Formats: sequence, C-alpha cells, structure tokens
Amino acid sequence: MSSWFQKQWAAHTFWRVLLLPISWLFLVLSSIRKFFYQNGWLNTHRLAVPVIVVGNINVGGTGKTPLVIWLSEQLKLAGYKPGIISRGYGGSAQQIQEVLAYSVPAEVGDEPVLIARRANCPVFVNADRVQAGNALLKAYPECDVIISDDGLQHYRLQRDVEIVVIDGAKGFGNGALLPAGPLREPITRLVSVDGIVTNGKWTPDRAQPSIIFEMNLESGHFYNLLDNTRHCEAHTFANKTIMAIAGIGNPERFFHQLQRLGVHFQSHAYPDHHAFQPQDFSNMKTDIILMTEKDAVKCQSFAQANFWVLPVSAVIKDDLMAVILNKLRR
Repeated sequence: MSSWFQKQWAAHTFWRVLLLPISWLFLVLSSIRKFFYQNGWLNTHRLAVPVIVVGNINVGGTGKTPLVIWLSEQLKLAGYKPGIISRGYGGSAQQIQEVLAYSVPAEVGDEPVLIARRANCPVFVNADRVQAGNALLKAYPECDVIISDDGLQHYRLQRDVEIVVIDGAKGFGNGALLPAGPLREPITRLVSVDGIVTNGKWTPDRAQPSIIFEMNLESGHFYNLLDNTRHCEAHTFANKTIMAIAGIGNPERFFHQLQRLGVHFQSHAYPDHHAFQPQDFSNMKTDIILMTEKDAVKCQSFAQANFWVLPVSAVIKDDLMAVILNKLRR
C-alpha cells in the first residue's frame, strides 16, 4: 500500500484529485492544532537545554540521519555535549528507552541504533520527545544541547533551532498534503525554519527566505558486516556477482552511489524501514550482498560472510554551523 501511495504522490493523478478534499480537511485540523500550541491552548514544554529539531515536511526519508550524526560531531567540535532524542520509528518499545550500539532495532528503531553507533553520544527514544529529552538529561546531566531526530511537527516540544531536510531528487512530489500528496505541512512552512538542507542538488520553485545548504553523502570504504575489521574498496568486487539491497527512503540514491563507484550489480529495493529477516536472503545466489548502514543494523544478528556495508557521511556545503551556533548563543 505504501508503494502505491508513493507512486501517486510523485505525479498529478486522478487519485490526487479524488483525495484533495481529505487533504483540505487535514490542513484545517493540523492548522488548528498548531494554532492551539502556538497560543498556549495546548501545553508546550521547554527542556533545560537548547533544542535543535532536524525534521522534514515530507512523509518518508529525506536523509535526516546522516545530518543528525554530522551535527552531533560538529557540536562536539564547538565544545558542546549533545544528546539525541528520537521517536524510534519502527520500534516496538512503548516506554522510554536508551539506545546503545548493541540495542535491538526491532525494539528501538533502526535509525536510532545507527545514530548510537556513529554519533558516540547519548540517544533516547520515545513517541513523546519531551519525556525522552527529560529522561536523557536526568541520566546525562552534562549534556547541554539536545538534537531531536525528526519531530518538526511535534509542537509540544519547544525548540530553539529548526532545520528541514529535503530530498533534492524527490522534492515535494505533487505538492499536495496528505493523503493526496506526501506533505505533512504546506511548503510555506519552510519560510519559518532556520535553515533548509538539501540532500543533493535542489532548485526551489519559489523564493525561500530561509538559508539553503546543500548536503552530499560521501561514501567510505566497504566493511564486512560479519567481521567489521575487514575493509575493502569497490574494485575488490570485480568479477563477482553482486546483489545490492536497500530499504531506505530513496533506494535509487544508494544504487546510483554504487554505480559511481564502478560497481556492477543487480538491485532489490524494499520499503523504507523494512524489517529484514534471514529468509529475505535465502534465495539470493550471489557472491556479494551490498547494503546501507541503516539496513545493516537490522541484519547484524544473522550476518553472513558475504554481507558488505557501504557507510556514508554527510558533507555540508557553506556554513550551516555558523547559523546554528549563532542561534544557540543567543
């Protein structure tokens, strides 16, 4: 069903017209909810430290996780001690959970586990970001800034900086709100954020007063999922049969990255946050299976010797940190 919606949201179809009245109702209800929070009719909560929200106005992945990891590293370089909170999308945990490098993705979500492995700072998950933030600060009182992975529409949590991430390849689809389109909020929401980060090149179709920064994902060396001390480069896979898999928001981005590295492969795209199981690989008769780090955390428990992972790191053009640090220091 989700793949069907993705196809409809990418174009102006008959279903878009049919669903527009529901989208208008969604806009009215979400606008009323936002108005109530902004005017104090619904309670909002401020944490004891500044909060940076990294979110999007689209449904689906846009590349927030690499940006959150990059931001945590940059804040540490600036002398801060960051902590990270997340909803833990895809996880089954109902209570507040601290996420560690060895946490089970099915319980706390795949992205928080990846963040915990890469960011080297406290990570807590809960659907209520306020509770997650308070629990993190109680356990780690030395933290002096909180990064909220997603939560742009979680208005119960007051924030000091808002950063929106856009997938440069997908943009905003057909530009309609849910369910006729992929948008959680109107495109005009971008006017009020502190910065827009585009995952790849993106040209706005209208003037945006917010500062736009381009992010690119730079690949590192492949590492073996069964034995992460083994590293190699793309040419190592020459003359091998290869299957590349991806269960992320934009699988084609991963496949194009492999092509740029000169890897020849067959590909299999899965839905975003797909819960990989051993049976997903039982019929893959191939020398090498390549995957993203986000998918790898879900395959760790049944890793095989031919599972290889391509890590990526965010590279941000221009000076995004100057904007963020100026806001924090106010």
